[in-house]
Amino acid sequence: MSDDSHSADAQSSATPPFRDELCSAAAQLGLPMEPAVADRLLAYLALLRRWNKVYNLSAVRDPAEMLTHHVLDCLAVVPPLQRHAKGRPLRILDVGSGGGLPGVVLAIMQPEWSVTCVDAVAKKASFVRQVAGDLALPNLRSVHARVEDMPASAQFDLIVSRAFASLADFTSWTRERLAPGGVWLAMKGRAPDDEVAELGPDVSVFHVEPLRVPGLPAQRCLMWLNASPKAR
Repeated sequence: MSDDSHSADAQSSATPPFRDELCSAAAQLGLPMEPAVADRLLAYLALLRRWNKVYNLSAVRDPAEMLTHHVLDCLAVVPPLQRHAKGRPLRILDVGSGGGLPGVVLAIMQPEWSVTCVDAVAKKASFVRQVAGDLALPNLRSVHARVEDMPASAQFDLIVSRAFASLADFTSWTRERLAPGGVWLAMKGRAPDDEVAELGPDVSVFHVEPLRVPGLPAQRCLMWLNASPKAR
C-alpha cells in the first residue's frame, strides 16, 4: 500500500475536532452520546462557525470557546428538561433563539421533542432553517417574527430563553404562547434577584436550579417560572 493510501486511511479514521471533549462533557452530564448525535452537534458547531464569519451570529469566535460557551452550555440544560418531561414529548419554543441556542441542541438531543426557534432577525432565522435542512432535523422549525406576533394557535408546553430579556419582559411577551400547565425556563448566569422583584403577582419563580457546565467556570442557573390560572 502506498504512503498516500496510508495517509488517506489515517485521515478517514481520524477523530473529528472536539469529539473527545464533547463526549467527555456529555458523560459528566450523565447524557448518553451516540456517535450520530455527536456528529450532528459537531456539524452544527461547524455551521455556526462558518455562518458567523459573514452574519455575526455570535460574539464568540474561538472554536473551543464556541464549544463550551454555546454547545456545552446548552447541553447542560438537557438533563433538567428530561426530568421535567418525564418521558412526554414536549412542544418547546426557543425565544430570541439567535443562532439556535438552545433550540438546535435540544432538537438534536431529543428527536421526540418539537422545537420552534423564533427570532426577529431574518438572518438568524434563516440560519436555523438551514441547520434544520442540513442536519435533517424534522422536529426543528424556524420562525422569523416577533414572538408577540405569532398566531394565538401557537401553544407550547415549555418556553425557553437564553440571554433574551428580563424575566418580566420574557414572560409578558410570551404569555399568550404558553399552553395550560406550561412553564417558562430562563437560562441565566447568577440568579437575578432584581428581575424576580419586578415580576407581577401573576408569575412565580417556583425553582432556581444551579447548573455546572463542563469546561466553563462561569456561574449558570435555570429559572423555572409558571403563571397563575387567572393569567393564562
